[in-house]
Amino acid sequence: MSDNKKRVAWITGGGSGIGLAGAQALAAEGWTVVISGRRKDVLDAAAADIAKAGGKIEAMALDVGNVDDVNAVAQAIVAKHGRIDLLVNSAGLNVPKRSWEEVTTDGWDKVVDINLNGLMYCIRAVLPAMRAQKDGCIINVASWAGRHVSKLTGPAYTATKHAVLALTHSFNMEEFKNGLRACCLSPGEVATPIMKLRPVPPSAEDMARMLQPEDLGKTIAFVANMPSHVCMNEILISPTWNRSFLTATL
Repeated sequence: MSDNKKRVAWITGGGSGIGLAGAQALAAEGWTVVISGRRKDVLDAAAADIAKAGGKIEAMALDVGNVDDVNAVAQAIVAKHGRIDLLVNSAGLNVPKRSWEEVTTDGWDKVVDINLNGLMYCIRAVLPAMRAQKDGCIINVASWAGRHVSKLTGPAYTATKHAVLALTHSFNMEEFKNGLRACCLSPGEVATPIMKLRPVPPSAEDMARMLQPEDLGKTIAFVANMPSHVCMNEILISPTWNRSFLTATL
């Protein structure tokens, strides 16, 4: 994606799920990958597995909801590697009590702090390096719920993912002049650990029909490896067996 042979990617939520799959796919293609997340033990285990496969991988723990943590990690990456070519904002969560009937102020704030505020903090943290390079790609992992409102995901998650979509397009409107581009990656159901937090967790049969993390890993690598003159503004991707289509017909 740049003339520099060294390509450096920073992935939040990189210890599991979509973030980990993206890290694995990029490392397999020769990227230097830094994964971040709140659980150091999970990050270290993920990094060890990728390193065993020959990948160039580092783990730096942080809470994306803490702007000081975010800035410190971004600055450390630039200090060590001299650049950040790709940011993948994959950190995200939902809460079990998510309906209008059950959602609390604390639950709302928890979702917004990670899904929206943390994403914004990470973008702002990489901007100085990317602007100086006149090159850089950001992939914001949103959701099918960022395009289609659903009772299943609840108001906090739905609102933040819609906001991520708008934020991504706003970024491209302003930062194209600096050679930067962002993609809003909006997957339907993905068989990741976050599914266990649903009020009614899906069955093993339903999980097998969902998108798998490696499907999103390949998609992340596809976007990341596009030439710098190409902006993939938005990708809406779902399993063929899309359960939202079932509920829409009821």
